[in-house]
Order: sequence, then structure tokens, then C-alpha cells
Amino acid sequence: MRTALTALVGIVIGYGLAVGCQKKDESSAAPGGKGAPAGSPSSPPQSAEELKAPLAKIDDVTITLGEFQERINRQSPYIRARYTSLEQKKEFLDSLVRFEILAKEAYRRGYDKDPEVIRTMKQVMIQKLMRDEFDAKVTADSVSDAEMKTYYDANVADYVKPEEVRVSAIILKNKAQAERVLLEAKGDPGKTNKGFRDLVTKYSTDEETKLRGGDLRYVDQTNKELPAPVVKAAFTLINTGDVSGVVDAGNGQLFILKQTGRRKAMTKTFDDAKPQIRNKLFREKRLQAQKDFIDNLKNQAKIEINEANLAKVRIDTSTRGDDGTGAALPPPPMGGAVSPPPPPVLGSGAEQPIP
Repeated sequence: MRTALTALVGIVIGYGLAVGCQKKDESSAAPGGKGAPAGSPSSPPQSAEELKAPLAKIDDVTITLGEFQERINRQSPYIRARYTSLEQKKEFLDSLVRFEILAKEAYRRGYDKDPEVIRTMKQVMIQKLMRDEFDAKVTADSVSDAEMKTYYDANVADYVKPEEVRVSAIILKNKAQAERVLLEAKGDPGKTNKGFRDLVTKYSTDEETKLRGGDLRYVDQTNKELPAPVVKAAFTLINTGDVSGVVDAGNGQLFILKQTGRRKAMTKTFDDAKPQIRNKLFREKRLQAQKDFIDNLKNQAKIEINEANLAKVRIDTSTRGDDGTGAALPPPPMGGAVSPPPPPVLGSGAEQPIP
């Protein structure tokens, strides 16, 4: 029963009916083949009455010319090119007939009242609601130049950055020991990043940086967190992997530095950054508009939460899928409307039309 339900839900909700295409004659499907498609520049406009003309009737359901035409014209140009002849149009109409027959059988069996079907229908309705509510109202063009300039000025550090260098350090206090460790750092033990980290673990006296394998992260020449002699020495290391000499930090500490990365200076003008800023502010505006819309609906609704019963909910914390196969469960959807599961793929090979 569940297998049949899953298949029918996929068909009815996902419009996953496949139409066989292997029999098509490519020459007749090519542009310029037999039968100019309706709606082409050479075709006269169709009247409202013509669009209401019935093509097929399945019990109490009628498929009109307009509905057929709208469904076939929703396909990609590649698929539409296959349905220019009368025989090919019959095949597509047959897919719509099969769709209605299966939908009617699903209704007869009461699947329209099944919680899984109702939940999927709600998901599709929510998606359409959110598209209709926000696609036209909140667009990238709704972000003004003034808003973008205000954001740019407030975050100019993200777009104008000085040259930075990344270094790791062995920090010591004894000069003689530092000279001995330097030989290891410049020799085979310190050639690789792992080898240098091992030396940090073995010799460094600074516990905080030792936990990071000696990583001092990226610094620029204005850095005030590290001693000035250390910053200056870091920028003398030209290539990744270069190791400094023993650097006296002037505070009783001796540093041996290894360069692990370098970032060039970056300058993005406001005009350069506008596309990136526009997209960011557009996403933020859309999310805020969705939040305001949902909050308003919640304020109008009568919502009661029973926290006592909520506390009784038992959560299965295993990663086993509900089919018992052990497959990991997918992460929950993020953001706005919940996405329904994709329709099953019927058939294989060439692209298939969606009725």
C-alpha cells in the first residue's frame, strides 16, 4: 500500500509522467519540419472560444485546447520541437489523459485524504504563495544606490585590504636553545608544515599558540597584537615555507617564524563591489520581508502551544533512515518555504516532458 501511495503521490504531485520519445523522427521534430506549432509568428491569434475547445474528456474532466497548449509550451524548446506533428501531439495528449486517469484512481482510493499527500500539497501551495508574494515585490532592483553606498562605507574593510602574511612561530626564551631549534626548523624536521608543528609542540613555551600548532594567523603591517619586530620579520619571508632567523621580540621572547601563506593587497571600489553588495542586500531584504509577512500572519492567527505535551515528544537521535537501510537522514530545510520531495524519475535517457 505504501509503495503504491508513494508512486501515485510522485505522479500526481510531481507531474512525473514520462512520454516515450525514442520513436520520434528527428527530422520531423526539427525546427522547420511538418506542421508549424501554434503560437509561431506565422500563426494567426487564437480566440477565447478556440482555446476553450475540448480535446479530450475523461469522465467529468475536460482537457481543452488552451490547457493542452499551455502545458506543452511550458516544456523546454528542445522538447517542444518534438511535438510539431499531429501524431506527436497525440502522444503528448495521451500523457495528459494518463495523468488524469491516475489522479482519478488516486482520489477513488482516498489518497487525497492521506496525511502524506496533504502535507505535500501544502508544501507546493506554500512555495507558490511565497513566489507570488515576493518575486515581484522584492527584487534586486529594489536595492537603491544609497543603500549600497551606506553598506559599502560601513564595511569598507571588507573591500579595501592591505597585504597580509600568515606565519607560525616557535616561541622560546633561551637564546642558545633558540639557535639549536633554528637548525632543526631550517633542516629536514621543519621542512613540512607538520614537521614545523611538531617542533612547536616539542619546544615552544607559549601555551596559547602551541595549541594552534604555532599559527599566528594572518597579519598586516599595522598589526598591534604582535611585537613590531615579529611583524617586520614576517614580511621579510617572501615565499611560503620560508623560515626566519631567531627574532628578538623585545619582551623576553624569541620567535622562529615559518611563512604559511600570503594575501595580496585588495582594493575594490564602490562600483566594483556594487553587484556583490546588491545581491547581499537583496537577500537580506527578501528574508526580512518574508519574516514580516509570516509574523503578521502569526499575529492574526490564534495559536496555542501545549509545552507540557511538547516535552513528551521523543526524538530518535540515530542517523538511520526511516526505511531501515541505515542511510543518513537529510538535513532539515533552511530559510523560507519547505521544499517537497522531488518527483520520481520515470524512464531514462532523453529529457522527458512534464505534463
